[in-house]
Parts: sequence; structure tokens; C-alpha cells
Amino acid sequence: MLQATPLTEGWILRHEGGELPAVVPGCVHTDLLAAGAIPDPFLGRNETDLAWVGRRDWTYETELPPVDGHEQTDLVFDGLDTVAEILLDGQLLGRTRNMHRSYRFDVTGMAGRLAVRFVSAYAEAEAVRGKLGERPAAYAEPYQYLRKMACSFGWDWGPTLVTAGIWRPVRIERWSTARIARVRPLVTVGEQGLGVVELAVEVERARVEAPLRVEASVGGVRASASLDGTEGVVRLEVPDVGLWWPRGYGEQPLYEVELTLLHEGRPLDVWRRRVGFRTVELDRSADAHGTGFTLVVNGERLFARGVNWIPDDVFPSRITRERYRERLGQAADAGVDLVRIWGGGIYESEDFYDACDELGLLVWQDFPFACAAYPEEQPLRGEVEAEARENVVRLMPHPSLVLWNGNNENLWGFRDWGWEARLAGDSWGEGYYLGVLPRVVAELDPTRPYTAGSPWSGSWEHHPNDPAHGTHHSWEVWNREDYAEYRGEVPRFVAEFGWQAPPAYATLARALPGEVLAADSPGVLHHQKADDGNGKLRRGLERHFAFPEGDFDRWHYLMQVNQARAVAAGIEHWRSHWPVCAGTVVWQLNDCWPVTSWSAIDGDGREKPLYHELRRLYADRLLTVRMRGRKLVLTAVNQAGEPWAGVLRLRRMSVDGEVIDEAELDFRADRRTVTDVTVPPELVPVGPKEFLVADAGGDGGVDRRAGAGMGRGSGAGAALSAGAGRGSEAGASASQDAGASVGEDAAAGTGRGSAAGGGTRTEVGAATEAGMGRGEAGASASQDAGASVGEDAAAGTGRDPGTEAGAGGAQDAGTRPDGLRALYFPSPDREIPYPRPEFDVAVAPGAVTVTAHTLVRDLLLQADRLDPAARADRGLVTLLPGERVTIGVSGWKTPDPDAARSALYCLESSR
Repeated sequence: MLQATPLTEGWILRHEGGELPAVVPGCVHTDLLAAGAIPDPFLGRNETDLAWVGRRDWTYETELPPVDGHEQTDLVFDGLDTVAEILLDGQLLGRTRNMHRSYRFDVTGMAGRLAVRFVSAYAEAEAVRGKLGERPAAYAEPYQYLRKMACSFGWDWGPTLVTAGIWRPVRIERWSTARIARVRPLVTVGEQGLGVVELAVEVERARVEAPLRVEASVGGVRASASLDGTEGVVRLEVPDVGLWWPRGYGEQPLYEVELTLLHEGRPLDVWRRRVGFRTVELDRSADAHGTGFTLVVNGERLFARGVNWIPDDVFPSRITRERYRERLGQAADAGVDLVRIWGGGIYESEDFYDACDELGLLVWQDFPFACAAYPEEQPLRGEVEAEARENVVRLMPHPSLVLWNGNNENLWGFRDWGWEARLAGDSWGEGYYLGVLPRVVAELDPTRPYTAGSPWSGSWEHHPNDPAHGTHHSWEVWNREDYAEYRGEVPRFVAEFGWQAPPAYATLARALPGEVLAADSPGVLHHQKADDGNGKLRRGLERHFAFPEGDFDRWHYLMQVNQARAVAAGIEHWRSHWPVCAGTVVWQLNDCWPVTSWSAIDGDGREKPLYHELRRLYADRLLTVRMRGRKLVLTAVNQAGEPWAGVLRLRRMSVDGEVIDEAELDFRADRRTVTDVTVPPELVPVGPKEFLVADAGGDGGVDRRAGAGMGRGSGAGAALSAGAGRGSEAGASASQDAGASVGEDAAAGTGRGSAAGGGTRTEVGAATEAGMGRGEAGASASQDAGASVGEDAAAGTGRDPGTEAGAGGAQDAGTRPDGLRALYFPSPDREIPYPRPEFDVAVAPGAVTVTAHTLVRDLLLQADRLDPAARADRGLVTLLPGERVTIGVSGWKTPDPDAARSALYCLESSR
């Protein structure tokens, strides 16, 4: 039987003529840090001082012990980063030049000093550039010239820390007669629930003449086959299989598959994996709106509620199985059902995909190409095909994997970013995305769809980023436009969009020790990597709020509010246009270090207000308020598997708490549909002093999160996270009367507005009237149970200056226990004469209860200010007079009312 022995002990790193202990798997930076040879690159501006690390060559060494008892011994590296020579007692075993591949070397009968010598990634990239010629890219670093994690060279959210090292496990394998070299599982579902597993097996032989058989089992079914030479196929048919579904649509049954290689009845090697039975299609049919892009799983058409994933640490070897499960569990708890692995990162470890299989998270896998023209000549071309073949087969068992994507933004870059003229006919990657990669996928994994890139319209007949065809990246908003402009179009599938915000206060404080925090302090600016990032934050905020000059706490709070509102504006609008729009993938879920970015969860794992807002926005049921033409409508988005029917209670109110008019309307939304209800003219709010409150009762609904059933203000569970809101932010600092302090970075969630406590997830959304001019006030969505934003993209004419939408927060008193709430403010926050906030605060172990005496908008408890370990279970909450909310707090050892009051923030009038 094949025997595998990890080779993890006794490694050293050569440094400055001496030896440092090394951890394998690991990398040079983490070994230098552990030895005290460098400072933490995540703190202060240390990153800049460590650029030398990526420009040096490095050597790892250990002893390879003598082994015997088998016919062959192999040295196996699952990952080497990146360009290396492997030597044993000075004898060259081989060379590598691809971080995304594994390597195997025959060391039969050999022992001695094993050395892995890494060449600087810069040196290799510059040599390839000198040979093949210059290629344009979005960044100045030479990441397109070698097969390495691109964001190691920095990005607009990441540090430049160019790594080297043995980044994945290494082991010694001893075997005789033959071993299993590769198993390619094709898993399909036939008629009448018949599950089919076809295992294409390849073996490596030590003895050519030995007769070999394979035996396989799955779901109580067994089958066997003889191998002809080095290949064979065994087919298993499992009746009445349980289908694997995305979360919220059904269960995720997983079946153990075992395949054993035998010689004369003696087992030689075994291969084990888990599979799931499901079908997946990508509907790209043409229709009256353009060209669709709809995922279909087990025949069910999906609106994909997605997030973009970047490597969770700039040093991927530090990401443990537990960390993957924590981060992906956070995504699942936010209502996410699709995770896109972005093309500037890596093919993730088995731990990532295992967690997605269990959680019901669909995976969209980019091949690792991003934001650059990639040469198609050797030595890169052969590496690209080899890595694609290996990783397609490696990841095939996972039912969560539903889509292969050729690249990130390279087809768009060729057309729009001036590359075509600069290339002057040179290769740039098109042959990979439209040739090599689709051929590899079609040959090896015909059960999954492939798309050439994101964005991509399906052919060169349309602009690559045409919103009417295929996938779309919406970056005019944030870079140049206000988030109200999201409502101006209905893309078929929004694969990237987002807005920046700073990380949690405690995250910044840890990353910038001793610094007096300010929006423009040196450390804060260093941990902002986007081009003119703080300028875009400011301009986006000023469209909605008065800018809080010199007040860091308010700046921090408002930027996080603005991020949540911006993302809400997009998702609410696009979800309301299902099935024309079939998905949104927020940029981005996570960070790889402490930074101001587009993330919902910051580099220390704290959840920003945006995270909690996503819990509302991605709930099965969403209530929004928006303009359709010249009419104000309530939209009930029902992605649950059951109808949603009930009564809408509408109240036209003043900011002083007066109910001007009210009415009740019946509504019904069938399963997986969207329904509009027109707001009667007499209930439409007018001017900055009025707003609309819409509460939806009904039959409850299904929340796909764990712990669902609590609307946003009722204590659903959110943690702090660094946010990514693009656009303007909430403006006034809330100051105290009853003790509300406004504006500071919050690690704790984002539910805005007052939400009916306890039912299906509540809603947010800034509803903007049709035709709001760019930069004009726009809608501020305040959420918890759901502010609705937006206008019908098809509707209307210029955007209404100053539509504000808001969400209600979840209350303990006065709201329906299973309802959702949406708020609509027709004016921007900077024009609204909010009353001075007055509320009471009560503290109990694990809870902070706030009772409002006035309108309290976008109340936020920044729990990390109570204790860096503290987390709040919700984000932004809006309370009407007389309502209250109880915020669950974990990790706070010494509850104190005054401390709680000082960590609460809300909006105030900027006048």
C-alpha cells in the first residue's frame, strides 16, 4: 500500500549567512517574522520597508532521510512559490515556475541534504518580459509574466509583499507496483433520480506487466474494472439519490466515493472524495432584453446572491481550515449563496471547497488571470495548460463548483483600456480565454459551464461590458458617479460592484499603534490603496451628507453608513428586476490585511455595517420602495419557495413623529417572483420633513441564514467588518441628548432603519425617484428591516434630486413579529431636519437595549469600542418614537451603560 509521510520537520531558511527555523508550509515573510528578523508588515507603514524581501533569492533546506521497503519513492510538493530549483546533495532534481501546480520527483534510493532554492519573482518576471516584450496591465508590477498569485504584487486593496516559499504541504510517498496518478470523477443525474459516477482512472506503474484492477463504491453501490495499460473507467449507478442544492433551496447531501487500486487482490493505493449529485446549466439565451446569464441548478432558476472572494491573507499559507470555515460561515449567515473566487488570487485549498459543499455555497472559479495582458508564448503557455488541467481535475468532485471563468476584466481591458493599440498585434491572453481554457474544460469537465471572462458579453459582437449581454462590472459608480446611478440600468448579471469604507475602529487601532487617527493621517492613508480612494470617499459622502471636517469618529461612522447604503441601492434595484437581472456579486466579502476597502468583513475578521446590511438585502424576502415612472411603488421581492401574502401598513410620517396619513393594502408575491404595489398619492411623502414607513405582515417567510427569523433589529447576529461602500455617507453627527454619539468606525453591523423584529429578513434601500442627477442628493437608504431604494431603470426621466430611502430597524415593541419594514425619504440626509436624537439605554449581560423617544435613524453600536473582542449581532437600525431594539453583544466582559452610550452612533440634522 502507498505510504505517505509528511516532510514538515527540520526545515531551515538561509538568511544573512545563517540559519533561521522555518515552518513548512509557509513562506519567507512568515519565517522572518517568526524569527524577529522583520517587523509585522501589516502594522503602520512597515510594508514599505520590506520591499527587499521580494527581490532576494531564498533557500530552504532539510534532511531527506533514507527510506526503503518499496520499489519507488517520490518527493511530492503540493505547491512551490514560485520559481525554484530542487536539489538533493547538490544534484538537480528539477525546476519549477508555477505557484498553481504540484510537483513530483523520483528520489528512489536517495537521501541527503534537500535544498529548495527560490529565485526572486521579480527577477523571473523581468527576464520573461525581456524575452517576450512589454504587455500592458492595470498596475505597474510585473505579475502577468509568471504564474503566481497576482495580488502578491499589491492591488487597490492589498499590500505589495512578494512572497517565496514552500506554501503547500510536502511529503514523501513510497509505493510498489503502481499508484493512482489521477482520478477524474464525472458526476451526473439521470432520469428518475439515478445518480451516475464515472471515474476515469490513470495510474503510474513501477511494473509494466502487472495486472491491475480498480474497485469503487458510493452510496452502497460497488463496481470494478480492469485497467488496460495505465487507464481505465469504472461506472457506478446509484438509484434515488438525494440532490445537492444551494443553501435555501434544499439540503446538501454528500456521498463518500472510494476507489481502490489492486494487484492480485492486494490493495496498492486508495482515492477518497465526497461528491454531490446535482445538475447545473448556464442559460445564456437571447431575449427581448439582450443576452441572459442565469444559473440553473437542478432545473431551478436562481437569482445569485453573491460575493467576490480574495485570498483571506496575503500569506495564503496562514489560512487554516478553521479560518476558511469561519469566513465562509459568515458569508452563509449573510444570506450569500454564491462565492466568486477572483482571478488575481489562487485556486483555493480543498478546505475552502469542502466548506462550500457543506454550507451550500455555489462557487464560481476564475482561472488566475486578472487586469493585464498575458503573453501566450512559452514558457507561459505550457504552464497555463498544465495548471488548468491539474486544477480542473482536482476540483471536479466538489458539487459547490458550478462555473469556470476564464479571467477577470482582461477582455474588457483589451477593448477599453488602450491595450489594443499598445499591443500592436502581440499576444495578450485571448488565446487562453477563447481557446486553451474552454478546450480543457470541455475535455475534462463537461458537466460544468465555462465563460470566457468577467465581464463578457458572450462574443465580440457586443462590448465586453455591455450590461444587456452577459456579465457586467459596474465601476463608473464609485469611480466617477454616485450610487444613485445604479438605478439607471438593469444589467443581466452584476458580477462586480461596490463601495469603500474604513475597517472597524479596533482594526485600525491595532494596525496603527500610537497614531492619532484621522482621515488623512499617515497610517490611515498608507492603508488605503485605491487610486484617489479618500477623495472618492469624500466626494461620494458629500453628495448625501455634510462632510465632518476634523471629526474622525463621525467620518468613520458616516463612511460605513454610506457604504451600506450604496450597496443597498444596487442590490435592491437589481433584485427588483428579477428575472431580467439574475444575480449580484458584491465586491468584496473579505480583506487580506487591515485596510480601507470595499469589503464587508475587514482584515481582522470584524464585520462592517455592510455585512449586516447584506443579511437584509440577501434574505429570501425583501421589501423596497422605489419609483416606477412617476409612481412610487412598494416592491415585494420573494425568492422563497412559498408564496408571500399579507397586509402592507403604510404610514406617511413627519420626522417629528407625527402620522400624517396611513392605510393598509393587501399584497401577494408568488414563489420566486417580484410584485409591485402602488403607493396611493395621499401617502407619498413630500419635502425633507416627511418620509414613508411601510410594514409588511404576512406568513413569515423563509430565511436562509442560520438563526433566521429575526428581522434586523431583533438581534440577528452580526459581527464587525470592514466595509466597502462606494459613495456618500450619512451625514450628521449624532450627539447625545440621550447619549447618541455619532460617527465612528463601527465594527458592528449594518442594519439601517427600524425593522419589524422577528420575521423574515428586513429590508433596506434608498429609494430614489426616477431620474436623480449624478451627485444630486440621492437616496439614503436606511435599513434594518429594509429601506428600499431605487427607481425602475426603465422608468422615468432624470433622477429625482434627493430621494431618500430608508430601512426600518427591528423593534421589540409596536411592530409585527414576522414583518419587514421599508422606509422612504424623498430628500437627501443633508436636507432632512432630523430631531435631536433622544433615547434610553439599558444594559444587561450580552445585550444593549435602546428605546427611542424621537426618530433615531441609522443607530449603530460599535461594539469593538467597548472591547476589541466584542461583537454586536446587528448593524444599522432605525427606530420610530416609542420603539426599541435589543442588540446582542458578545465578548464584552464588563457591561456598563455609559460605555454603551458612548459607543452608539446615529444621524443628526446637519443644519
